[in-house]
Amino acid sequence: MNIQANTLRSFVKHACFGLFASAALTLSACSAGSAPAPEPPLAGADIGGDFELTDKNGETVRWSDFEGQYRIVYFGFAYCPDVCPTDMQRTAQGLAAFAEFEPELASRVQPIFITIDPERDTPKVVGEFASAFSDDLMGLTGTPEQIADAASKFRVFYAKGEESEGGGYLMDHSRIVYLFGPSGEPLATLPADKNADAVAQELAKWVS
Repeated sequence: MNIQANTLRSFVKHACFGLFASAALTLSACSAGSAPAPEPPLAGADIGGDFELTDKNGETVRWSDFEGQYRIVYFGFAYCPDVCPTDMQRTAQGLAAFAEFEPELASRVQPIFITIDPERDTPKVVGEFASAFSDDLMGLTGTPEQIADAASKFRVFYAKGEESEGGGYLMDHSRIVYLFGPSGEPLATLPADKNADAVAQELAKWVS
């Protein structure tokens, strides 16, 4: 089974453009208040840590490479039929909406997709999957041991499902979109299970 990048791009481009206007109102409201910002919900949590993975070009990527950047991190798999594409679509659209009104802040956010299916998700496959949603989304893979180590540090569960007669299979995994701060500290989860507008609103709370 091959990743159909063009099909995924079409899926992503079917965006709800009305969310941009909605996000504008939300972001304006956020900046209008003078109350001190609350503590991030994941502040102090033991989530995240050093990893050594591989990007679409076969180059080694480490967690420390993103020092000084906010990071959106999602673990999934490229052959996922619905949940992963939906979460990545909403996350990419939410970040794009945030960038419409806070371009300088949004430029400091690096979205990252990490596969939990290294058996099938080669550098080329994760690269095609990620680029279908955003040119800024970085797809990463690695050896089974590297993926297991990263998933453990990011508190992500995953397991291979039963194979079909044709050899295909699905992956069970945690459905979490994390937001990390410039020093790699966990800040919050992004509500990609809701919609892109909700993602934009959450980014506005914590990216500053």
